[in-house]
Amino acid sequence: MTAFTNDLLCRAAFGDRFRWQDEKEKRRFYRALHEAQMLLGAFFFSDVQPWLGWIDSVTGLRGRLRKNFIDMDYFFEEVITEHLDPMRTKPNHEDFIDVLLRSVKELDLTRDHVKGVLMDLLIGGTDSSASVVEWAMAELIRKPSTMKKVQEEIRRVVGNEGKVEETHLTHLQYLRFVVKETLRLHPPTPYLIPRENKQHCRINGYDIFPKTRVIINALAVALDPDSWENPDEFQPERFKNVDIDYTGQDFQFLPFGAGRRGCPGVIFGVMTVELALANLLYSFDWELPGGMEELSMEELYISVVQRKNPLHLVPVKFTVH
Repeated sequence: MTAFTNDLLCRAAFGDRFRWQDEKEKRRFYRALHEAQMLLGAFFFSDVQPWLGWIDSVTGLRGRLRKNFIDMDYFFEEVITEHLDPMRTKPNHEDFIDVLLRSVKELDLTRDHVKGVLMDLLIGGTDSSASVVEWAMAELIRKPSTMKKVQEEIRRVVGNEGKVEETHLTHLQYLRFVVKETLRLHPPTPYLIPRENKQHCRINGYDIFPKTRVIINALAVALDPDSWENPDEFQPERFKNVDIDYTGQDFQFLPFGAGRRGCPGVIFGVMTVELALANLLYSFDWELPGGMEELSMEELYISVVQRKNPLHLVPVKFTVH
């Protein structure tokens, strides 16, 4: 599942560059990307006390970080150079790098700015999207009636067209409820990006002083029984007659944060999840392997909350009549 969504996102960002000709190159890139995500969730002593940075050198973390930077920079340099090649065949549709390079002069950007944005896109968009799709499939396989309902909607809307396109997504209302409910129960980052309090305030009798580091527990917010009925249950229907969205306007549901430090890729990320999930549910019926009746829902936190055990399901090809 992770490889599938990674390829989808990378093709959108890098275009034909991600129609890998060399399997070795593909594996090398994904190893570097996985290492970057592991390092993002690693504990560096220098983050707590800069003078303790020598410990990071002893543990090897600083060396791993330096090597990973070189590996990722080499790849970014390659794809940018390819996009700037005047002999390059012009694609039918611009990819993300084309748009960034076109904006370099307009926005006074440098090549390092472009690389930084690409790194943010890969780190923020690959594992998180894969995680949401995987959690959604896990929840649906545990609730066959819900899976049947969302599949019926998708197959009714798409008909015999063969695959789900972006144009279909606006008509898939129940699918959107499923994605929202998955984000509520399994936000990719349960603790939002830390913030700093600017001025003194008082909350529930507690004084919060200026420059206090504030971390919002988005998962606790999403499971608050004062805001949600049966908060621990997977019930996509709860969003049917409730105008609550994930864009940061409703403070009882904040999977992507809010305000200026909210996720900048929320629209692209959700569309990626909806498109991947819709195609999986449209093309196949799904079963647990080997007569399994129980599915482990244990979590593992690296850079995002993932399943502790990979999700293994049996696809049964669905034929449209």
